[in-house]
Amino acid sequence: MPYHEFECSKCIPERKKHAVIKGHGEDLTDALPLGYLNTIPGTISERGCAYCGAKHVIGTPMKDVIHLSHGPVGCTYDTWQTKRYISDNDNFQLKYTYASDMKEKHIIFGAEKLLKQNIVEAFKAFPKIKRMTIYQTCASALIGDDLNAIAEEVMEEMPEVDIFVCNSPGFGGPSQSGGHHKINIAWIKQKVGTVEPKITSDYVINYVGEYNIQGDQEVMMDYFKRMGIQVLSTFTGNGSYDDLRSMQGAHLNVLECARSAEYICNELRVKYGTPRLDIDGFGFEALSNSLRKIGLFFGIEDRAQAIIDEETAKWKPELDWYKERLKGKKVCLWPGGSKLWHWAHAIHEEMGVEVVSVYTKFGHQGDMEKGISRCEEGALAIDDPNELEGLEAMEMLKPDIIFTGKRPGEVAKKIRVPYLNAHAYHNGPWKGFEGWVRFARDIYNAIYSPVHQLALMDITKDEIPDNGFQTQNLLSDKNLSEEATFSTILREYSGKYDCLADIRKKEYPEMVLTKKLNAV
Repeated sequence: MPYHEFECSKCIPERKKHAVIKGHGEDLTDALPLGYLNTIPGTISERGCAYCGAKHVIGTPMKDVIHLSHGPVGCTYDTWQTKRYISDNDNFQLKYTYASDMKEKHIIFGAEKLLKQNIVEAFKAFPKIKRMTIYQTCASALIGDDLNAIAEEVMEEMPEVDIFVCNSPGFGGPSQSGGHHKINIAWIKQKVGTVEPKITSDYVINYVGEYNIQGDQEVMMDYFKRMGIQVLSTFTGNGSYDDLRSMQGAHLNVLECARSAEYICNELRVKYGTPRLDIDGFGFEALSNSLRKIGLFFGIEDRAQAIIDEETAKWKPELDWYKERLKGKKVCLWPGGSKLWHWAHAIHEEMGVEVVSVYTKFGHQGDMEKGISRCEEGALAIDDPNELEGLEAMEMLKPDIIFTGKRPGEVAKKIRVPYLNAHAYHNGPWKGFEGWVRFARDIYNAIYSPVHQLALMDITKDEIPDNGFQTQNLLSDKNLSEEATFSTILREYSGKYDCLADIRKKEYPEMVLTKKLNAV
């Protein structure tokens, strides 16, 4: 077994089995780290808790809902506005967060009266919102507050409202994935089947495991609409509470993020006989195959193929332009869960980058299996790394960029490694054909950013140029003087293009700037 032992973790020998380096000819039985286990004491894990997985990942994207946490206010703030789950109701669910604000006295004397008071006050503060989700935290779970009883009491007194209770305290699983499972199961047990759907098409799906990060869902919804498919509900990005109560009416559950939402698909299949079809919205080949599968299920393959042909013809040349300039760049793919395997093979084949490491904070063994199988030899795979291990990995691998969350990403910037936010994106959406090109553009801009090149300088000994972003001796296009500057170009073309990459591509195809920056 090719275990990798970090120098910083030698005092915790159990950590050795949580990292491997994929060697020549090794299969998954030889190159699979331990995963989805309780965090080893002393490793200072950066995982999210089960409460976070339930509220922050699954619950909060529901748009017409008051999301109230029964616990200390810190739990609520920690899971508020850190992802871009946009919605078409003026982003109500992002603007406001609610907490019962439990204090020490409530731990001693109980907090059920406090919870009821908070529920009533929240509905009065927002009279147009008639739906609520209550999330349990460690504090309210430990003292045994009966959230379900309070919710039933309020619904009897206020019959126009409906309340969903998610009993998922932070200690409810090894990581946030435990919360994914709990809210999936609670939703189907409490709410699915309580509303009759309005069917308007012969082809009806639930789009499951989609959270509308920066508009991802809208890209996919456009494809479904062009195929004549009715999306009954989206679990849960831009999802309506009552639409999600009618999930039983779909002909097919189309599953995007298997790590967070396969549970409800499996239960819908058992309870209502609804089949499950796993898809992938990232990458030209994966997305094309996904649309074909959906088309094949409904017998409308021709509609799917028409979209694929049109979008590929429009966007493939753009992707190829970036691939030529990203080829061979080293990437640490540290996103968390399913993106580990959604992206690993696709970014290598379609963008030319080399995946030198994968890790997951909350993924299960199956996620790591798929991720490692899609990586090249020599890739370092890590389960539940901490900050010191991440730093040591970057020092060893020397990646050109990492895809990760904000916390490890900001750490990477301190050692002059650029990062893209794999959880909330930099300039998304990244799904769909155009979105995949946008992802490549963000990678290109991060790696070749002139500001990042300046960040690589050591101000204690390197000479600092006094011409700012001047491109002297870097431009060869006949239309530009050698004294031209980035700021001049951006001012001139800011009204036409939204990024420097577009300017280079569309206006100055012969520029040798990329080659020069590669040599820096």
